[in-house]
Amino acid sequence: MARNFKRLSSRFNGKSAYLLLALPFLSFSGVSKASPENLNSNLLVRNQENIGSETLWDTSIENNTVEPRRQLLIAEDNSEEDDNQVDTKVLVSEVVIQGLEDHPDKKRLEIAAYDAMTIRPGSKVSRKEVKRNLDLIYSTGWFSSVRIESLNGPVGVQLLVKVEPNPILKKVEFNNSRRHLSNTKIEEVFNPDYGKTLNLNILKIRIKELKDSYKSRGFSLARITGPTRVSPNGIIQLAVYEGIVDGIEIQFIDQEGNIEDESGIKLKGKTRDWVIERELSTKIGSVFNRSKLESDIKRLYGTSLFNDVKVTLKPVSGKPGNVIIVLGITEQRTGSLTGGLGYSGAQGVFGQIGLQETNFIGRAWATNMNLTYGEYGALLNLSLYDPWIKGDKYRTSFKTSLYLSREVPQEFRSQDGGSIRGVTDRYNAPNSLTSYDTNASHNLDINNNNSLVNTGPFSSVSEAKFSASQFSWFDYEGDSIVLERTGGGFSFARPLNGGDPLKKSLWSVLVGANFQKVEPIDYAGDKRPYGVASTNFIDNKVPKEEVICVGYNCANENTLISFKSAATYNNLNDSRNPTSGDYLNIGIEQFVPVGNNSPTFNRSRLSYSRFYPVNWLKFHKGCRLSSGDQLNCSQTLGFQAKVGTIIGELPPYEAFCLGGTNSVRGWSSCDLGVARNFGEATAEYRFPIWKLVSGSFFLDAATDFGSQSAVPGKPGKLLEKPGSGFSLGPGAVINTPVGPIRVEAASQDFSGEWRYNIGIGWKF
Repeated sequence: MARNFKRLSSRFNGKSAYLLLALPFLSFSGVSKASPENLNSNLLVRNQENIGSETLWDTSIENNTVEPRRQLLIAEDNSEEDDNQVDTKVLVSEVVIQGLEDHPDKKRLEIAAYDAMTIRPGSKVSRKEVKRNLDLIYSTGWFSSVRIESLNGPVGVQLLVKVEPNPILKKVEFNNSRRHLSNTKIEEVFNPDYGKTLNLNILKIRIKELKDSYKSRGFSLARITGPTRVSPNGIIQLAVYEGIVDGIEIQFIDQEGNIEDESGIKLKGKTRDWVIERELSTKIGSVFNRSKLESDIKRLYGTSLFNDVKVTLKPVSGKPGNVIIVLGITEQRTGSLTGGLGYSGAQGVFGQIGLQETNFIGRAWATNMNLTYGEYGALLNLSLYDPWIKGDKYRTSFKTSLYLSREVPQEFRSQDGGSIRGVTDRYNAPNSLTSYDTNASHNLDINNNNSLVNTGPFSSVSEAKFSASQFSWFDYEGDSIVLERTGGGFSFARPLNGGDPLKKSLWSVLVGANFQKVEPIDYAGDKRPYGVASTNFIDNKVPKEEVICVGYNCANENTLISFKSAATYNNLNDSRNPTSGDYLNIGIEQFVPVGNNSPTFNRSRLSYSRFYPVNWLKFHKGCRLSSGDQLNCSQTLGFQAKVGTIIGELPPYEAFCLGGTNSVRGWSSCDLGVARNFGEATAEYRFPIWKLVSGSFFLDAATDFGSQSAVPGKPGKLLEKPGSGFSLGPGAVINTPVGPIRVEAASQDFSGEWRYNIGIGWKF
C-alpha cells in the first residue's frame, strides 16, 4: 500500500493530533494478535516522583480531594518475554494529546508534551519505544500523571497520550521548623513561578537555589526534600533538615596521634574543657554552620595553647541530619625558660632571664617571672594575665603585676648636655638661728623660690620658721641618680561586644590602679633627694639655686597611687603588620594623695593611627599583579599623631619623654625633651622587598609646646634638650621566628647627625 500522508493541521494550531494513512498495523512484541483489546492492555502510567527525596507520592483522600500518588505503577502485559524475541513494531497513524481541554496553559503544555516525544505519525514503534516516550513526556516536569493508550483504527494505530498537568502553583510551605530560611528568601525564589503551572524541573532549580543560599551562609548540612505533598489547589510542601549539633566531644591526642594511653585509658589534657568550649560559638542544639566552626577553630589556634585541632562529624543514630562534633585536640608545650642579651636606652646593655607559663593550671592564665640586669639598672617583675575571666559573658580580662626596679631615669640624662648627678644634704649656713634637722617638719622647696613645704608634723610652731639664708651649699658627689621603684598594679579590660563574647568588637575599655613607692638613690643605695646638672658645680660645692629636687617635695621617698582608664578603637586589618584601617587610644591616669609626699596630678594621652593601602614600589612579586594572580602586597602609607598633657603636682621623673625608638627616632630615649605637654606626628611608607624583608621611609616630628620650663626643676632645660625637632630616614624590618626586628637610620633635623636604632616590631 502506498504511503499517502494527509496532514490535518499545522503543528498544534488549535488542534491536538496528526493523522496520516499508514501501512497495515503490526502487533507489539509479546502480543499474538493485533487487536484493540491487546493494544489497550499495554497501558503505561508514570506518576510524579519526589524531587530530592526517597519517598514518592501516595493516593489518599483528604477533604474530598485526591492527593498526588506516591506509588509508581507501570501496567503492562505480564506475559513473559524471551530476551531474544523481536519487539514487533507497528505503524502509528495518529498521536492525540488529551487532558488539557480546559487548562489555561493548554497550548504551551501540548507543545511541551509533543516536543518531548520522538514518536511521530508515520513512525514505526515498538512497546519499548512507547515506554521511553512516556518517560520523556514525564521528564518535562509539567505533568503529575502520563498515560498512553493505543487504538486500532482503519488506517493504523492511534496513540492517545492522556496527561494530567500539575496544578497552578500558589504557595510553598514547609512541614517542619526552619531557623535560617526567611519568608523573604522563599518569596524571592518562588515569586517568578506563582500563578503558573508547577514544573518539577523548575522546582528542582528553585530548591537548589534555597540549598545554595544555605551553603553560602555556611549551613553545609542543610537538606531540602520534597515535595512531600502537592495539593490540587497548588500548595506544595517541602521538608527542611538544617543539621542540628547534637553534641560536642573533646578528645585529647598526644604527639603520636593516640587518644588512649598504653593501658587503654582515655588521655586527659592539661587544658580545662570549659577553656575550649568558651571559644566555640557552635553550641549544642544549634544549627551546624561550617563557617562558624572554622572561625571557632581559628580562635582555638589563636589561644596559642594547641598544636593541632582536628574536626570530625559523627552522625546521630535515629536523628537524620543531626551530628556530634568531635574535636581532636593536640596541646603544645606552654612553659618556657628564656634568656638573652640586649640593649635599651633605659638599661643600657642588659641581660635577661625569664620563666613563662601560658596555660597555668589549665585555665589559660599567662604567668611570667622576669629578671633583667643592665648597665643602668635592674628589674624583677612578676605578672599574671587572665585573658577571659571564667563565666564572664563580656570576655573581661584581668592583669596584675608586682615589680622591683632600679633604673637611671631618662629624664635626667642627655647625650650632649650631661646628666643630673646626686648631691648630699645641705650644709648649715653661718649664723643660722637653728641647725638644720633632717627630721624637721618643714623644708625648702628648691624648685619653687625656696618656699617652705611640709615634710612632717611639728613639735612647735616656732620650728616652722626657717628662711632661705639658713641654707647655702650642697656637697656634689657626682654619682648617678637611680630611681628605686617598688609597687604593683592591676587592670580589667573589656571589649564592648554587647554581651556576645565571641563578637568582634571595635571598641574596648580598660580600668585599673597602680601603686608604687619611689626612692631616689645612688648605685650604693644611699638617699639622693637632690640633684644638679653635671656641668654646674664649683669645687664640689653647689649653690642652692643650681640644685633641683629629684622627687616631689624634695622627699627621700614618694608614694604614687593612681587610677587609670582607657578607651580603644581598633579597626586595623592586621594587628602586627596593618595595611588599612585605623586605631585610636584615649588614656587618663589620675594620681591621688595619700600623704605629704604623695603628689596629685592628672596625665592624659591620645594617640591615633591611620593606614592607607598603596602599591607604588613593586620589588616584591606579590605586588606585580599578573593575569589570574591575586594581589599579595602588604604595602601601606601610615600616619600617627599623639598628644598629651599633665596637670597638677608633677614629679619630674613622671614627665613626658620626647625622642627614642618609639618617638622621634633621630634622638635617643628622652633626649629631645622632658615636657609637661607634647605633640608628636609620624608619616611612614612601608613596602615588602623580598620574602621576609620589608623596607620603609619615615618622617617623625615632635614639640614640647614650650612646656619644658613648666616641669619642676626644669631638667630638660638644664640638660639643654631642644624640646622640638624632626627626623627622617630609611628602615628595614626582618621577620624572624621571635618577631619582626626593625633596623633604622634617622637624622637629627638636617644637622648631619644620624642615629641608628634597633627595635622590635613596627613603631605603630
